[in-house]
Amino acid sequence: MKGRPPVRRMVRAWYREARGGSPFRAEMEAQGKRGTWDYESETAHAPRVIRERLALEESGGELPDVMRTRYVFRADDQAVMLSTSYEPYALTRGEPVVFPEDGPYAGVGVVDRMAVIGVEITHCAEVVSARPALAEEARQLGLPAGGLVLTIERTYYADERPVETTDMVIPVDRYQLVYGVPVRGASGE
Repeated sequence: MKGRPPVRRMVRAWYREARGGSPFRAEMEAQGKRGTWDYESETAHAPRVIRERLALEESGGELPDVMRTRYVFRADDQAVMLSTSYEPYALTRGEPVVFPEDGPYAGVGVVDRMAVIGVEITHCAEVVSARPALAEEARQLGLPAGGLVLTIERTYYADERPVETTDMVIPVDRYQLVYGVPVRGASGE
């Protein structure tokens, strides 16, 4: 009889994400694994729910209003997380950070990329839930049909302005989420 695979931790800590670089790569390295990802970026019209999360006005034309990037994150070549991120295209259009994974700031993470264009991310909010995997999600993650996944809706803010939102999907039988939240400012106050 085949045993249940070990459940690994996926740390969701603000202090790690604020340090620079890819939080995913840092977490996989901490577990002794090689963290990589595949991606595809394109401009698009935001669906209604994403428009609401990014506080975008109704689309008034045919021009795209978000940069959408779809990811498959891997640990030692095994898919461990799916993610789709959206950034307001008006914010990054014409900037060297317009493509999250291409150009001079590729792969450094949204906090550092936004800082390049003078946008200081001050906080993020995450909504965590669980549900059965959709057919394509199950295929990509190597799950049985109807396998359970954790879902995270994350939105980064510069003060009150949402500047990026992401939908993440993680196999519930392989990972548990661990949150760390600082209780004092960076200066130890």
